[in-house]
Amino acid sequence: MTIKQLRAFVAVAETLSFAEACSRVHLSQPALSLAIKSLEESVGGRLFSRTTRSLALTPDGEAFLPVAQRLVADWDDAQEDLHNRFKLRRGKVAIAAMPSFAANLLPQALRNFRQLHTNINMEVHDVIAEQVVEMVSKGRVELGISFDPGPQEDLNFITLFDDEFIAVLPDGHELQHCDVIEGEQLFSYDFITLQRPSSVRLLIERRASEMGLMPKTAFDTHQLATVGRMVATGLGVSAVPALCRQQMEEIGAICRPLRNPVISRRVGILSRRRSGLSVAAEAMQQVLIDTYRQTL
Repeated sequence: MTIKQLRAFVAVAETLSFAEACSRVHLSQPALSLAIKSLEESVGGRLFSRTTRSLALTPDGEAFLPVAQRLVADWDDAQEDLHNRFKLRRGKVAIAAMPSFAANLLPQALRNFRQLHTNINMEVHDVIAEQVVEMVSKGRVELGISFDPGPQEDLNFITLFDDEFIAVLPDGHELQHCDVIEGEQLFSYDFITLQRPSSVRLLIERRASEMGLMPKTAFDTHQLATVGRMVATGLGVSAVPALCRQQMEEIGAICRPLRNPVISRRVGILSRRRSGLSVAAEAMQQVLIDTYRQTL
């Protein structure tokens, strides 16, 4: 049973005229007759009762007509839906982004995308970097924005920019006058950082250890926003990705460049290597590239 045969059957059943049905489905009468005959052979019985003067549906044909009409309508709806998706007139993009990116930079890209594709819905998951990698790997989202996770067999990574960590101080701190803060200075104060196994924390500790230093961790928490608020209230100091600068300053913390060690990580777009992207996700990926490679 083919969609061509179903269309032919519905056209003949609704008009009870081969001539009118030919015009509706754009087939010649021999081609239409062959389509009906092939359909009847495939289902194993007659759907029409024919005489030289009349054409009518058999009882089995009457029972099959609403089913055939629904199948043709579903086929047409499916074609229209796919057409709209490929033309970016319908669809959804699911993105996972680490909080530092989601809160500070992602809204601009979402705005740019919405201006181009007003009918595409966007779903944003604000999760830690490690969860971004997991969600993309498991196919729960098509795109992820995170730090470079290193070689991953099933993931692609497109670099957007390199992000250097900055020192974060409470207002009025004695290091506030410094144009650049050395790691040896920063790590001598009570240090506030993310909880293990955060990749941000592990990177800070590894780079500090390479220089014979170790942060004096006094508090750890789950979110960088919480780190910033704890610093702003005077509980200690911290080091965070520079893309959090605006968020830290809005909270009331003071930000300064950090040197010795310089801590840097690549930020970019993650996607699954094997499954590819939908048309809408490809468009979102290009907007992300255009927005942040030019801006940063």
